[in-house]
Amino acid sequence: MSFSPVIPFSGYAGWKFLGRSMQAQQAAFAASATHKREEAYFRQKIGSIKTAEDLVADRRLLKIALGAFGLDTDIGNRFFIRKVLEEGTLDTSDLANKLSNKSYADFSRAFGFGDYAVPRTVLSDFPDEILAAYSQRQFEAAVGVADNSMRLALNAQRELPKLAAKTSSEMTKWFTVIGSKPLAEVVRTAFGLPASFSASNVDAQVANLRRKSEAMFGSSDPKVFSDPANMDKLVKMYLLRAQSLGSSATPQSAALQLLQSAASAQSALSIRL
Repeated sequence: MSFSPVIPFSGYAGWKFLGRSMQAQQAAFAASATHKREEAYFRQKIGSIKTAEDLVADRRLLKIALGAFGLDTDIGNRFFIRKVLEEGTLDTSDLANKLSNKSYADFSRAFGFGDYAVPRTVLSDFPDEILAAYSQRQFEAAVGVADNSMRLALNAQRELPKLAAKTSSEMTKWFTVIGSKPLAEVVRTAFGLPASFSASNVDAQVANLRRKSEAMFGSSDPKVFSDPANMDKLVKMYLLRAQSLGSSATPQSAALQLLQSAASAQSALSIRL
């Protein structure tokens, strides 16, 4: 990756610096030659993609399509990806809806191969939509090379408010959190729960998360993450505790793996959601 973000400090101090310089650093990333080449190719080609088969056949397009949803490591699983796209998301029996990682459903819904007679790839604003998400994810990946705890924090800052805004039940939202390894890691660490927490059954995990959320935010409902002040508090506690555990000192290791989705991400949890 040719772009290297500037993060002079670890922990919460580094996070605050990154926040102040975010706009300039993202602009520098978007201006990099590699990113501009990828963007130009996607804009040129995506309008001609009419089927899931077309998309998985073009590795350069597929790389950006998957990257926009944090599914980069699935690029070699073309049969699986094609099935996720072709089935769509309109039926509860569709593969994307059965997977615990809800990024697959978001991915399938965004392209619309299985949901609409005409896919969304032909829409004039579709390239902007996908490229914006791809750019954000790739910038986060660049940050992760320097400090993976900050990458996880950026992911949580992006995803938790979106989850909070959904109309699904409180329980379903918590199941979604524990079904996402990067979100679960941030929340678990911020709440001061041990690594062994994830080995307990999902009902016990949700009960613990609700109790900890009530103690920290005065509410057990994940809708608290719609409040920027609460998100800042969560991220601050995560980074302080992660730094004390030394997780910032292992770039490109455990935290990076947490952000990479496995194509076989199915579990007992997916049956509950």
